[in-house]
Amino acid sequence: MKREEYMIIDGMKIPIEGEKNILEVCRKANIEIPTFCYHSDLSVYGACRLCLVDVEGQGIQASCSTPVQKGLKIKTNTAEIREIRKTNLELLLANHKIDCPSCVRSSNCKLQDLTRRLGIDEITYKKTDKIEPIDNFSPSIVRDANKCVLCGDCVRVCKEIQSVGAIDFCNRGSNTKVMPAFGKNFSEVECVYCGQCLTICPTGALYAKSEIEKVWEDVYNEEKVVIAQIAPAVRVALSEEFGGEAGDVSIGQIVAALKRMGFDHVYDTSFTADLTIFEEATEFIKRKTENGVLPQFTSCCPGWVKFAEQYFPDLIPNLSSCKSPQQMFGSVAKEILPEILGVKKENIVLISIMPCTAKKFEAKRDEFKKDEIAEVDHVITTVELAKMIAETGLQFNKLAPQSLDLPLGFKTGGGVIFGNSGGVSEAVLRYAHEKLTGKTLENIDFSMVRGTKGIREANIQLGDINLKVGIIHSLSNARKICNLIKEGKCDYDFIEVMACPGGCIDGGGQPVSWESDFKEKRTQGLYNVDKMLQLHKPQDNPYIHELYKNNLGEIGGAKAHELLHTHYHARRRITESTISLGDHTNKKIEIKVCIGTNCFVKGSQEILKKVMNYVSEHNLEQEIEFGVIDDHVDVNATFCMEKCEKAPNVKVGNISIEKASFEKVIEVLNKQLNLKLVSME
Repeated sequence: MKREEYMIIDGMKIPIEGEKNILEVCRKANIEIPTFCYHSDLSVYGACRLCLVDVEGQGIQASCSTPVQKGLKIKTNTAEIREIRKTNLELLLANHKIDCPSCVRSSNCKLQDLTRRLGIDEITYKKTDKIEPIDNFSPSIVRDANKCVLCGDCVRVCKEIQSVGAIDFCNRGSNTKVMPAFGKNFSEVECVYCGQCLTICPTGALYAKSEIEKVWEDVYNEEKVVIAQIAPAVRVALSEEFGGEAGDVSIGQIVAALKRMGFDHVYDTSFTADLTIFEEATEFIKRKTENGVLPQFTSCCPGWVKFAEQYFPDLIPNLSSCKSPQQMFGSVAKEILPEILGVKKENIVLISIMPCTAKKFEAKRDEFKKDEIAEVDHVITTVELAKMIAETGLQFNKLAPQSLDLPLGFKTGGGVIFGNSGGVSEAVLRYAHEKLTGKTLENIDFSMVRGTKGIREANIQLGDINLKVGIIHSLSNARKICNLIKEGKCDYDFIEVMACPGGCIDGGGQPVSWESDFKEKRTQGLYNVDKMLQLHKPQDNPYIHELYKNNLGEIGGAKAHELLHTHYHARRRITESTISLGDHTNKKIEIKVCIGTNCFVKGSQEILKKVMNYVSEHNLEQEIEFGVIDDHVDVNATFCMEKCEKAPNVKVGNISIEKASFEKVIEVLNKQLNLKLVSME
C-alpha cells in the first residue's frame, strides 16, 4: 500500500495529491493566500510577491513558484509575512491611479479586495505623479496604463493561451510598462480583440470600450425604434452581476429589464444561430460531397476570423462564408423588420448584447454595411448591460420574466448551445444527420463533441459518409491545428474554432469570476436550456422555414448569399510599418517590398536584395538620362499589403504587383522612370 505523502501547513497535515506548488496545496486547505499574478492555466511568473509563506529551513518563499515537497512545514500567517505583504501592496497602490468610485472594476477588483483584506487604510509611500495617456483607439478594448500593476497576467494570457502576443513588457526598471508593440495602440497591432486580457486583468487597466451612452442616446430618441438581440451565453452569466450563481438562466428577467429600460422589441441571437446552421451545414455538405475545399472552419467567432486573416490567410478559403449569427441577425432584421414594424430602415437601431468584445470590432467591419447602414448599430457586453440595469435602479432578481418577441425571438436548443465550445458542431451534426441519412434524429445529443479539452475530435458515421470533426477553443490550439493542416498532417472535415477558453461563455465581455468551475456551470446552463425547450434541432424552427419562404428563397441561394454570407481577406498585423533602407528625399519613385511571413516564404526577400542591387549599381542607359537611378528611387521593406494569398507582393509607385518576380518589378520600374523622364522634359 502506497504511503500517504503530506505537508504540514499551519499545523495541519494536508495530503499531497498532484498539486504543482505550495500555493495550490494551501488553497486546498481552504487558506486563500493573496496573489495577483498566479493563474493555474498560465506559466508561473512570481512578480507580485504577495503569496509569500514561511517554509521551515528555507525562510520566506513565494508559494506560487515553490514546488511541492513531502514533509515541508509551512506557516502562512506570521508577523513578518503580514508586514511584507502590506508593504508590497502599498508600493503597488503608490503606483496605481486610484479612482475607485468611477473605475470599471470597482465591484470586482483584486487590488481593492486585497487592500481591504490586509487592512491598509493609508499609503505611506509617495504616489507617482506620472500620468500616462489612455489608449482608447480600438473599437473593443481600452488600456489605462495608470492602473497597471505590472502583474504580467495580460502578457501571458495573450501569448500562452492565444498565441498572439499583442502586448508585452517594455523598458527597464522604474520605466517598465506593459504595452503593444512599437508603442502603438491596440487598433494598430495584431490584437484580435478577444478580450481575454480583460478577464484576467486584476485592476481595470484593461477594459471593454463602452457604448452605453450611445445606446441611451438612441433609447431616448423618440424617432428611433430600438431593438435588441441577446446572445446565448449572456443568459447564463448576467445574474452573477446581481448575486446569482454562474449558470443561472435569466433570459426572462433580461427581456423584462430591457422592456422597462425603453427597448421596443427584444429578440434572440439564437434565432440566427439556427439560421446559421441551415447555411453553414448546407455549405459543408456540399463541400464534403462535391470535393470542395476541406476542412471547413466555422466563422461564428470574430476573434478567430481576424486571427485567421492575420496569421493564416492562405486558409481563408477554408473558412465558411457564413456571417456570424450576430451579423446574420442584423442583416435579416434590417431587411424584414421595416415592413413588419411599419418603420423606415434608417430608424431601426439594433443593439447587440454579447459576451464578446470582438463583436464590437466585427460590427464595425466595412463588410457589414449596406448602403452605408450598419447591420448592427451598437454592441454592449454582458457587463455593460448589467451596468445599465443597475443605473436604472431596477431590482433585476425581482423582475417578473417576460417573453422574447416573435418572429426573431424563437429558437431551438441547437441555437442556444452555440454559446459553448462544441455547441456549433453539435448543432451542425443534428442538422447534417437528417440531411445525409434521410432519417429523423431521435437522440439529439452528440456528447462526443462536448468536453473541456482545448482540442477534441470525433468520428461520426452519417449514412455512407464518415465525418471527422475537430473542436478547438483558445487560439494557441487553433494555431497548432492550422499548422498541421498546412503541413498536410490533419484530415478533419469540419473544424469549430472559438477564440475564448470554453467558448463564448468565457468571452471578454462576461462577468469576471474567480470561481474555479464557473465555465462548467455556464456551459451546463446552456445545455439545461436546450433540454427545457420543446425543439432541439435548428431545422425544426418553423420561423426559419417561414423566413426562407417569404424572404430568402432557397437555402444557399442568391438572396440567402446576399444577406447571410460574406468574404474575408488577408489582414496586416502591424499598421504603417515600413523599414527605410536608405537616405531618401521627396518626389522619388517608391518601391515597397512586403517581407511579411507569407511573402517572405515565397521569395520576397530575394526580390528585395536583387532590386536594391539593381538600383545601387544603376543602368548605364538610364544613367545618361538621369544620373544614377538611386537618385530617383526609394526601396523600402514593408510588413503587409493584405494580399497574402497573392504573395509575394511589391508596389512600385502606385502600381501593385501580385505574385511578383524581380523581372516584373524592374519592368514596371523602368516604365515609371521613363514616365518621370517625360514629365521632367
